[in-house]
Amino acid sequence: MDSLPHRATASLTGFLILLGGLTFVSAGTIDFWQGWLFWLSFSASVIAITIYLLKRDPALVKRRMAGGPGAESRTSQKIIQTINLAMFFGLVAVPGLDHRFDWSRVPPTLVIVADLIMLAALGGVLRVVRENTFAASTITVEREQRVITTGPYAYVRHPMYAFALPLLFAIPVALGSWWGLLVAAVSPPMLVARILDEERVLSTELAGYQDYRRAVPYRLIPGMW
Repeated sequence: MDSLPHRATASLTGFLILLGGLTFVSAGTIDFWQGWLFWLSFSASVIAITIYLLKRDPALVKRRMAGGPGAESRTSQKIIQTINLAMFFGLVAVPGLDHRFDWSRVPPTLVIVADLIMLAALGGVLRVVRENTFAASTITVEREQRVITTGPYAYVRHPMYAFALPLLFAIPVALGSWWGLLVAAVSPPMLVARILDEERVLSTELAGYQDYRRAVPYRLIPGMW
């Protein structure tokens, strides 16, 4: 039976297996406690979020599943999303190689702190999607879509990306690698490029978005940009 829960479960299972495989294959060992802590924490969080959304907002799950470079309609976004996808997997592959070749070492306390930051950021992502059922994985405007001004949207216009930023920088540290931060450094310019393109679409196609831009001046970080 090709139901949404089955498809979501299969997709998530495949992703987590790939993520775990990349983590430990790049490390060349399963004797990698930082890798286990990261993978178990991340997996438990996204599984819990998926179960919650399947019960509360299955339409959002369907929208989020239709993502990736191939789902984008503009060439610029296909390129950006391809880079973002490669960067995400690099966030675990480079720390794995770092562990294998002992390039750098992160104190255990900071590893745990980074895991907690990652969990907090994922909690923030859940808060965003609870507020906005139209938070799709692609840049698109649906017929019934409206401007959301409550919750995190009252502070920045793109709170999903605001929570993604600390998440991406926390992952390599959670995996015990300083060198992985070089991969994470790719994320800010990619997020900025995606946000600017997204705002062009929303300003043209989403009623009330121009007024929202004037009411909430910051895109990503309150008081800065």
